[in-house]
This record gives sequence, structure tokens and C-alpha cells, in this order.
Amino acid sequence: MRRAAGPLLLVTVALVLADSAIVTLALPDILGTFDASIAQVAWVLIAYNLVLGLGAVPAAMMLSRARADLFSTHVLSAVGIAVFAGASAWCAFAGSIEVLIVARCLQAVGGALALVGCLEQLVAAYGERRGVTAWVTAGVVGTASGPVLGGLLTQAIAWQAIFVVQVPFALLAVPAALVLRTVTAPREPDRHRPAVRANLTLALVSAALTAALFLLVLLLVEGWGRSPAAAAMTVSVVPVAAFAARPLARFFRPSPDQEIAVGCFLVAGGLVGLAILPSSNLAWSIAPQALVGLGLGLTVDRLTARAIKMRLPRVRHAAWTISARHVGVVVGLAILTPVFTADLQEAQEPAEQAITSLVLDAPLLPESKIAVAQALGDALADQQGQVPDLSAAFARLDTDPGEQAATDQLERDLDEQLERAATRAFRDSFLIGAGLALLAMLAAVRPRGRRTA
Repeated sequence: MRRAAGPLLLVTVALVLADSAIVTLALPDILGTFDASIAQVAWVLIAYNLVLGLGAVPAAMMLSRARADLFSTHVLSAVGIAVFAGASAWCAFAGSIEVLIVARCLQAVGGALALVGCLEQLVAAYGERRGVTAWVTAGVVGTASGPVLGGLLTQAIAWQAIFVVQVPFALLAVPAALVLRTVTAPREPDRHRPAVRANLTLALVSAALTAALFLLVLLLVEGWGRSPAAAAMTVSVVPVAAFAARPLARFFRPSPDQEIAVGCFLVAGGLVGLAILPSSNLAWSIAPQALVGLGLGLTVDRLTARAIKMRLPRVRHAAWTISARHVGVVVGLAILTPVFTADLQEAQEPAEQAITSLVLDAPLLPESKIAVAQALGDALADQQGQVPDLSAAFARLDTDPGEQAATDQLERDLDEQLERAATRAFRDSFLIGAGLALLAMLAAVRPRGRRTA
């Protein structure tokens, strides 16, 4: 168990940070399960990030003040992991959207304590340099892989599986945390101020990445009608590119400042690419996602390491990075969600006009056009404020065999029209995300001659 303790704690770190975005591709299914509003379902994502962002620093303060053996680091870390595991199970069996949101909040409380506790234990197991690097890397892996894992599990089983599969891994990590003891050190005073510039840059980058890790998957599933599995495989480009970023950085050997600035610029460029996609063909999204992934790999771990390096107490400064990252996600959601929601509503009238035009121009008998128009009208009325799925409307039609080919072509034309409308509706949000990435680049630039972070 002692030999496996380190890897199990790294898996825990990855799981806790993956949960910040792991439900993104499951949100449509959660919406259908509980018959909730879009705003309520959004809180399944927002609540976790908000509580994790606000709870990280208090969790670190609790950990740094623990002196008695009963409340030593390994015990508090195990308690946090156990709470995370129990809350994950509660999420899977939640009977209402309100209960799910409360469970997500509790999951984040346990996750905050687990993250800061695992850092201290990994440093004890691997040494300071290797331990911090492993902790940071596990976080980047979890953040980048969350949407992919969530989409695959939702498609293969159900959205509840996202939370069920986390429970055994977390429960295995509880005895691992208890086994991997740390030296009980006297209470350390705050010797250094938080790395304001690095944490601000990290928050802005995280807000920008929300556009890629949240809005893109919504565009793929809700806007373009792709399955969660297809969307998950598409967005897997981001973690693959993030893993490739570090070897590329070692090859070109940029300075840390250059690496962060280039990473922010790549994220901005990738989001601009997503904003100007020429069609709904998934292949067009690969290159922009690769840029975003490279930018993620060049910025998040470098900024986190910079904010922690040479600052004591280490656990408290690590907590500031967690807080910056997840408050940034919440800020990104708060900025971008109203924009794309409003754009979807504004796009509805032009889309309905285009649908009317396509139906009138279709080579169908007048009575068939009336039947199609009535079915489409009912579908549009039932799906106000979102990209409508017209397949059910066509499935209900009693189509004459001689008009089947024309009806099928009309359905394809309407789907293409809706996909174009959805792509345009997400454009402003992607551009705002790119602007946030450029702000992060400006925040990362340090005045010449100064060495403060």
C-alpha cells in the first residue's frame, strides 16, 4: 500500500480537478433526467467550481494549523478524500436537481481538502521538486481529460456513471492517505505574499479555457447534434495537445515568460479559430483545439509552479492557485453563458424564417408542406431558447412514399441551417474567450528589471 500510495493520491488529484468539467457533456442528459431549467443544470457545473475555488484557501489554513496527531495532514487528507467519495456516490443517486447541486458542493468541499493534503503527502513521498511537479501535472491531466471521460461514460452507460466510477478510486486512496504520513511540523507563519501576477494570469487563462472546455462541447452536442461519444472523441484533441506541449517546450527552450506568453497567445488563436469555423464538419475544429491544448499545456502547469515556488507555507500558496483556477472558471461561465444564451435567442427568429423558406421551396404537395410546418412549429415551440432537434418532428410525419426522398432532403437542409445558426450563435462567446486569453498574456508580462511574480 505504501508503494501504491503516491500513484493513488495522484489519481485523486486528477479526479478532483477533472470534476470541474467532467459533467459538461452530460448536462443535456441531466437536463432530461430531472426536467430542470438550463440555469439549474448550469449550476451543476458552476457550484462545484465555485465551492472548490472558495474552499481551497480555508482548507489549506486548516491543514497548516493542524498540530495534534489526531488532526495531522494524513488524517485530514483521508477525511477529504472520503467526503469526496461519499459525495460522488450521492451525486450518482440524486433524486432531484437540487439534491445533485448540494452533493456537488459537498464533493467540492472534500476535494479542496484532498487537493491540499495530497500536495503535502506527495512532497513527503517524492521530495519537494518531484512532489510539486507530480501534483501540478496530475491537475493538468485531470483538467484536460475531464470532458472526454465524461462524454464517453455518458454515451456508454449513463451520466450517473461519471460519479459511480470515481467512488472505488477515491475509496482506495483513503487508506493510501492514512499510510503516507508526513512529518508534523510546527505552525509556519506566512513568510511570503501570494503570487498575485501568476494567480491573476492563471485565473484569466482558466476563464478563457472555459470557452473551449465548456462552450465547444455544448456546440458539438446541442448545436451540431453530435453524440456525447463523438463529441468526447473530438475534444480529446485538447488533452493530447496539452501532453505534447511540454516536449515541444523542452525542444525550443523558451524562457518561462516566453512560454507563458506563447501559451496564452495559442489559446487566443485557437478560440478565434473556433469562432470562425466555416462549417459543422468536425474536422474543422481539430486545428483550433490543438492550439488551445498546446496553450493549456504551456500555461497552467508553469503558472501553478511559479505561484508555489519558493513560497512558504507551500500548501497555502498552492491553495491560492486552486482558488485562482476555479474562480476563473466561474467568472468565465458568468461572462460567457449569458452571451451565448442571448445569441441563441437572437438567432431563433432568423432561423425560423429560413426554415419557413426551405419548407415553402421544398418539392412537396401543399398538404404535405402544411403537415411539415405544423410538426416543425410544435417542435420549435417546445424547445425555446435552445437549438431545436427536428428529428422527432419528422419521425411523427405520415409521409407519402413518393415524397420520402424530398422529405429526407428537407430534413437534411433544415439540420444544416440550424447548425450554421448555432455556429454563429457561439461566435461572440469564443471571441470573448480569446480576449480573456489575450488579457492573460498581458497580465503575464512582467515589467523589465522586475523579478516579482
